[in-house]
Amino acid sequence: MSEFSDTIDDLDDVVDQWWEQWRDHPLIDRVFYTASEAADFSLLWHTLGVAQAIIEDDPKIAIGLSAALGVESALLNGPIKAIFGRGRPLQPTPRPLNLRQPLTSSFPSGHASAAMLAAALLSRRIGGPVWYVIGAVVAASRIHVRIHHASDVVGGLVIGAAFGRIARRLLQ
Repeated sequence: MSEFSDTIDDLDDVVDQWWEQWRDHPLIDRVFYTASEAADFSLLWHTLGVAQAIIEDDPKIAIGLSAALGVESALLNGPIKAIFGRGRPLQPTPRPLNLRQPLTSSFPSGHASAAMLAAALLSRRIGGPVWYVIGAVVAASRIHVRIHHASDVVGGLVIGAAFGRIARRLLQ
C-alpha cells in the first residue's frame, strides 16, 4: 500500500473516531439516517427540483436538474467508482436504523456529489445557500452512518462541485 493511501486511511480513522461522539444519539441518528435515506437515488433532489419548478412555474428547473443528476449518477457510479474500487467502512455493530447498503465502490460518495450538483443548480433560484446546507447534511450523513469514509465524502463534494459548475453553464 502506498504512503499516500496510508495517510488518507489514517485521516479517515481520525475523523471516524472524532465522529463517534455523535453516533448513538437518537435525535442525531434520526437526522442523519433520514437525510441519507432521503437522498438515495437522488430522490430528495428530484423532489426539491419539482417543488422549485412548481413554485416558479418553470418545468425546465426540474427537467434540467433531473437530467444533470442522471448524467452525474451514470458517470460517478459507473466509470469513476470502477476506477477506485474502494471498500466501505466496517460497521462493528448493528445500525440503530435500517439503511440500504450500496454495492458500489466507496470512493467517491455519490450522495455528496449529487448534493453539490443539486445545490449548485437549485441555488440559482430561490433559497440560495440553504441548498448547500442541506447538501452538507446529506454529505455528512454518509460519514455518520458509516457508509463512506470521510475522504470519500470530500472526493464526492469536489466532483459534485465540478459537475455543478459545468451544469450551471450548460443550463443557463
